Amino acid sequence: MRILGFEVSGYRHLGVIDGQEVVDLQAVDGRIPADLAEWLRTHEGDLGALEAIAKGAPAGARLPLSSVKFALPVARPNKIVCLGLNYMKHVKEGRYADDVPKYPTIFFRCLTSLTAHMSDLIRPTVSETFDYEAELAAVIGRRSKHLTMDNALDSVVAYTCANEGTIREYQRRTTQWDLGKNFDQSGSLGPWLVSAEELPRGGSGLKIECRLNGNVMQSDNTDNMMFPLRETLVAITECITLEPGDIILTGTPSGVGHARRPPVWMRKGDICEVEIEGIGVLRNSIADE
Repeated sequence: MRILGFEVSGYRHLGVIDGQEVVDLQAVDGRIPADLAEWLRTHEGDLGALEAIAKGAPAGARLPLSSVKFALPVARPNKIVCLGLNYMKHVKEGRYADDVPKYPTIFFRCLTSLTAHMSDLIRPTVSETFDYEAELAAVIGRRSKHLTMDNALDSVVAYTCANEGTIREYQRRTTQWDLGKNFDQSGSLGPWLVSAEELPRGGSGLKIECRLNGNVMQSDNTDNMMFPLRETLVAITECITLEPGDIILTGTPSGVGHARRPPVWMRKGDICEVEIEGIGVLRNSIADE
């Protein structure tokens, strides 16, 4: 099942994709929340009922997929937890080449740093060092603490693509990365969510690619993560309770712009695409602040 957020007359809606159509769930039943996180909280992470509602939707609740304005697939996640330095080739192309992490490198993004599929990513006025990062993102379906290697992946309800756009100059200004990772509208999620049962467990074995203006910049496979999703979730929930709708970004492969000679930065008018096998293509244009 594919689930997306979209806007109608300035209001957020939640939809299920059926072929080339979107079933507007609010048009079927106005009691259905427009934020998937709220649905997950009240239905213990179960998406099955949404699929059943969509299958019985009347013609009046259906829209052409090509006509919708995309919104974030989860409107208001409580937490966006990010994993850095998770592909060895990426570690080796940067300043941590001689300090390979032995434990997942965790940081956070705030909601205002993210935008949706087909929306602009914003290059800020203060820096030209706007870099792309293709990543697999996982959505948590139920409240989770002290997960184990046996049950960790049971907490994942869906996957999507992420572009974890980074202002490198500001990432390096302090020992913490958060400033360079949280510029307004510098990253994106989408185009939609794919339910976990439709993909390999843990999102393993998926080709992941980033293209800038049609040129392949990153190409790898999620099997090459140093800390697979299962292990990452165990580490996170030793410390932090994950809530329904929380999003986990699993790190980027090699080929980022700052490691190239000369560096390659995203600029006004560029088109950046992140494609993950079995999910789809997240596409954003670049605009200046």
